[in-house]
Amino acid sequence: MARASDSTGTEAPRARRADARRNAEAILDAAVACLARDPDASVVDIAASAGVGRVTLYGHFKTRGELIDAALVRTVRHADEVLDATDTAGDPVEAFTRLVAVSWQIVDQFGNILLAAQRELPAERIRGVHDRVLRRIRSVIQRGRSTGAFRTDLPMRWMVTTVFSLVHAGAEDAAAGRVKADQVAGLITTTLLAAFTAPGATVPAPHD
Repeated sequence: MARASDSTGTEAPRARRADARRNAEAILDAAVACLARDPDASVVDIAASAGVGRVTLYGHFKTRGELIDAALVRTVRHADEVLDATDTAGDPVEAFTRLVAVSWQIVDQFGNILLAAQRELPAERIRGVHDRVLRRIRSVIQRGRSTGAFRTDLPMRWMVTTVFSLVHAGAEDAAAGRVKADQVAGLITTTLLAAFTAPGATVPAPHD
């Protein structure tokens, strides 16, 4: 009898923990979906979408900012997985072009989540979350520098920041209707290649 009682007592906390994990995942899924549609989505909207109450939501994420932070981390992790599947081998200019094009598509898809993050989180936190993605960009630029395709007279951090900033600026312009979405990747790549090509070398045309 004691063992049966112990088993029941053990199973109850496990069930509660499993429910808590499911609730946390449902809330985070809802946050990503809601914020992707509307960067001003409220905690009430997100809780309703997740099928939980505000009290349950706040039991997992103490503030809206904390929830947005978690949604951004989830989104950037997904972006890194997509970029990991992107071919960045071979010619560094071609690799750079592919990386920029895929990065733009990701930012275009989840730009509203970044916009929500920019309203709630410090700039350094946002850049820190993007660290793995930025290291990938840095690696391709470094290869271009080592082959003479890209200039070496600019600080590496400045070049990476330029890519990061321009990709996100392109997403903002497309969202605001200032430029057509199907033109953004080409505009970004053309601008970056013109800026990064080694002095005296011919600026390559962007590769599809």
